[in-house]
Amino acid sequence: MSGTEPDNEMVSHLTNLNVTIHTPARLAIMAYLYVVDSADYIFLMRLSGLTWGNLATHLGKLEEAGYVAIEKEFRNKKPYSMVQLTSSGREAFRKYKDRLKEILDGLPD
Repeated sequence: MSGTEPDNEMVSHLTNLNVTIHTPARLAIMAYLYVVDSADYIFLMRLSGLTWGNLATHLGKLEEAGYVAIEKEFRNKKPYSMVQLTSSGREAFRKYKDRLKEILDGLPD
């Protein structure tokens, strides 16, 4: 095998990453939530650059996977939503992060 051919084991590791998290927008959301206790939609929109609709769609997928919990309420007659990682979301992100680091550290220099 030449130095430019992919290592089959490395490729299989990459394809086995958690695709729910690996999508760029969801990865950004998960990374932000991993380092804070919780965040509101406005905070996540500003940091991620996502529109309201895109953010809601990605959060919906993360909520469906059990990775985030969303609390919705009204403040001054306006909708207000807080998002936080669930314990399974925190664990899934930690595993994803460790696995990705392992893969990247295994690449030749």
